[in-house]
Amino acid sequence: MSKPALPAVPAPERRPVESEWHGAQRVDDYGWMRADNWQEMFKDTTLLDPAIRAHLEAENAYQKAAMAGSEPLIATLVAEMRGRIKEDDSSVPAPDGPFAYGASYREGAEYPRFTRRPRDGGEDEILLDAEKEAAARAYFSLGGVSHSPDHRHLAWAHDDKGSEFYSISVRDLSTGTDAPDRIEDTSGSVAWDDRGAGFFYTRLDANHRPSRIFYHRLGSDPASDALVFEENDAGFFMGIGETQSRQFVVIDIHDHETSEAWLIPSANPSAEPRLIAPRETGVEYDVDEGEGTLYIRTNADGARDFKIVTAPPHATSRREWREFVPHEDGRLILNHLVLKRHLVWLERREGLPRIVVKRLSDGEEHVVAFAEEAYSLGLSGTYEYDTDTIRFGYSSMTTPSQTFDYDVETRERTLLKTQEVPSGHDPQDYVTRRIMAPAADGETVPVTLLYRADTPLDGSAPAMLYGYGSYGITIPASFNTNVLSLVDRGFVYAIAHIRGGKDKGFRWYEAGRREHKANTFTDFIAAADHLVAEGFTRYERIVAQGGSAGGMLMGAIANMAPEKFGGIVAVVPFVDVLNTMLDDTLPLTPPEWPEWGNPVASPADYATIAAYSPYENVAAQDYPPMLVLAGLTDPRVTYWEPAKWVARLRATKTDDNPVILKVNMDAGHAGASGRFARLEETATIYAFAIGLVEAETIRTAPARQPA
Repeated sequence: MSKPALPAVPAPERRPVESEWHGAQRVDDYGWMRADNWQEMFKDTTLLDPAIRAHLEAENAYQKAAMAGSEPLIATLVAEMRGRIKEDDSSVPAPDGPFAYGASYREGAEYPRFTRRPRDGGEDEILLDAEKEAAARAYFSLGGVSHSPDHRHLAWAHDDKGSEFYSISVRDLSTGTDAPDRIEDTSGSVAWDDRGAGFFYTRLDANHRPSRIFYHRLGSDPASDALVFEENDAGFFMGIGETQSRQFVVIDIHDHETSEAWLIPSANPSAEPRLIAPRETGVEYDVDEGEGTLYIRTNADGARDFKIVTAPPHATSRREWREFVPHEDGRLILNHLVLKRHLVWLERREGLPRIVVKRLSDGEEHVVAFAEEAYSLGLSGTYEYDTDTIRFGYSSMTTPSQTFDYDVETRERTLLKTQEVPSGHDPQDYVTRRIMAPAADGETVPVTLLYRADTPLDGSAPAMLYGYGSYGITIPASFNTNVLSLVDRGFVYAIAHIRGGKDKGFRWYEAGRREHKANTFTDFIAAADHLVAEGFTRYERIVAQGGSAGGMLMGAIANMAPEKFGGIVAVVPFVDVLNTMLDDTLPLTPPEWPEWGNPVASPADYATIAAYSPYENVAAQDYPPMLVLAGLTDPRVTYWEPAKWVARLRATKTDDNPVILKVNMDAGHAGASGRFARLEETATIYAFAIGLVEAETIRTAPARQPA
């Protein structure tokens, strides 16, 4: 019996739009896919232009048909991955005064319950059941969940469209009921005053920018909430937090290279915010407080890998800062925490994280570290200030996540929990390595590997190579049960720690941004070259994967070295970089100019971005098969970026390899929101990769029609 024919490859019409920037002529054939009413559509998707909707639905129909042969494998992969999840899992409750707060899942539940119990033990009290709140919604994402200092109320936020406009509700914990009025269009997090009488929050404007801070007094109409602070520069993000001591609420304002902070006494929420130090381009700082002293992590005065300074709480300029933890080149201080008697910070040396504890009374320091070749380590949230106990999480590519309490005085580690893998996991069956790939300019690129101990390393193994490389974000070498479905099928799973992240200090970030952005792409290609040179795999058996800014990486390497990859997976890919950075109405564009450059104002920045922007550089050449995922209500990488890119690829490339686009019509940047629902997206990616290297489960697309 013959197989049913695939639907025609979607071929959207061209509607050329011409523009000129800095003397350069541009033509965008697919600019019409950008909905003129995107702000309204993000809140009500029924407002999407019918022509755009029809095209996206045609793409989804093509994806479903093109990958129909993979459906049994996808189902198998979902079952495997779900079998590694402890369905009735729970966190280790964190103490705060008379209670300990935590979260747990019922078996089969997509979303958690937030609970508390008496600090010294007892039955859990359910404060919020997100599974019930999500019922009958196509999409549901929790924002912040924060109890008041007096333990009487819970502020919680949710987004039911994927557009990241969060609604805040306030629950009376004595009755379990929410106040009738919700606060709409917020960032989703709150900072309580010290009595629990009210909280501060950030409201988003129509263009999804966090522009104003308000204070809400419990029991009042949100329409009467007091405006506390307004940021008029669209190039800055703004958020709200609090010091560990809870003495101050902190207004944090920043872009990707400059920051500013303002303090409000938690005991006096009506007080005028007080500036710590005015913003200076290129100077970043963040603040915590203890016993009347501010502890400020900063890169000021040439401390590119950051140092920690102190200042009195009334300080209003950098002239009052005093060095406390000096800068050391190559020792990147990532964040810090102030307890009553200790300063704690997380740092990275030689690409590996470690925790440092400094006793405030005498300055004695010691280090908490682990001996594995590659691992992930992070401070976990703690509510209390007057304590000698910190909590941290540890894992590696082979070691399931572990939660420890650590006494900073006795230096005793207490293992509280190890992640359970119900289907079984023996770390001895796997190997984690870190290798160094030589880049063309003499740098070496760290690459973390995971593979089964019995995988033949003779060049025959398939590989998935993952990369990100932007915003200074470091991809940790942490435990991921999903990846085992690839590794158990003989894959080598590799993470390329490329420039643009901070894996090798702040200089690693600087060397992969703006005019140096090409290093991000060539580093990734160098990682692929090294995997082949060292006999792990062959080019045609490498599937590259990246998402968001990592999706931009996928678009760039597809243009630069398509012959070195057997397939490419781009998740919510930021591929229309030049058009997006020219459009200052989009949510992230002005705040992103320090990261990418401002092509509106600078001809040099325009030329730099135009030289690598994936959409601009699609060429008449062969490309490997590609799978592209997008979200309709994504405010970070708008749906039209991947849709336009796929259309241009199909119309320009010279091969018959499939380019498949799947658009989640009920979600945004993060994809499906439930813990099990998102497994299908992961399984779809893995099935695509397995199908490519095994040539068994994905159909070949019909011959490309002439453009």
